[in-house]
Amino acid sequence: MANMRDIRLRMKSIQQTLKITSAMKLISTAKLSRARIQLSQTEPYFDRIREAIANIFLHTESVRESQLGPRVRADGIPRRAFLVMTSDKGLAGGFNHNVIALAESAMTRPETDYLLLLGAIGSRYFIRKNTTILENFRFTSGIPTVYEAKEITEFIMSQFDSEVIDEFYIVYTRMYSSVKLEPELIKILPLVEADFEGSGGKEAVTDSSLVCLPSTDAVLETLIPKYLSGVIYGAMVESFASEHSARMTAMDSATKNAQEMLEGLQLKYNRLRQGAITQEVTEIVAGAAALNI
Repeated sequence: MANMRDIRLRMKSIQQTLKITSAMKLISTAKLSRARIQLSQTEPYFDRIREAIANIFLHTESVRESQLGPRVRADGIPRRAFLVMTSDKGLAGGFNHNVIALAESAMTRPETDYLLLLGAIGSRYFIRKNTTILENFRFTSGIPTVYEAKEITEFIMSQFDSEVIDEFYIVYTRMYSSVKLEPELIKILPLVEADFEGSGGKEAVTDSSLVCLPSTDAVLETLIPKYLSGVIYGAMVESFASEHSARMTAMDSATKNAQEMLEGLQLKYNRLRQGAITQEVTEIVAGAAALNI
């Protein structure tokens, strides 16, 4: 049975843990708010690029035929690359596990499926697996930046243009709400016409006299990397926001559990202290009674 000294030491340890979990929750709350603002400020720019590409594809049949559709290799098996976005730190519930599980389920051909890793957790996990890692991106800026997305884009485009890869996917966590975080797999390359329909696509495009200068290919050569960079940046920010939303939830749960443990230990400590005081009073009364005999 634990004595009062043991309980005091345990309570002190839990109080220190409580301070850490509370602080981590506050930090994640601030970073989540900043990430949401950052994403909302950059979305209009990338939406306009998307509309421009939609215009070109919808009004230039030759470009549609050359840019859309899968590449065909001699063996009929496309080389696929998966950009897997995890966090650099743990303590975020099932955030990293869910992304890694989705990536593993999607990578059904180890010989022709390649990995691009973003985040220390995913890097430590996949480096021990039998997978081909094309690149392991390591950034130290904290909140994602457009420059980081551009660096990833340049590498992917170089691999795609040199036909090292035929298809490019992103595996990340999408934040539908602060309580609904879902891992998602989206295909980015090659471009698919259906991705440009709807908003910014057929319904929104009315100008059929589109002219691209100096040429359509030159315009696309500039726009496609910017579009790709926008998609990657958006996924990075959303993954970052999801990470801190998951960590907020995990730290909030840990804080509540720590508080409940403290309450239970405090009650136990009070009972032991009450028992010790009662025993001391009993001994004093017994001693006094013995002296009166």
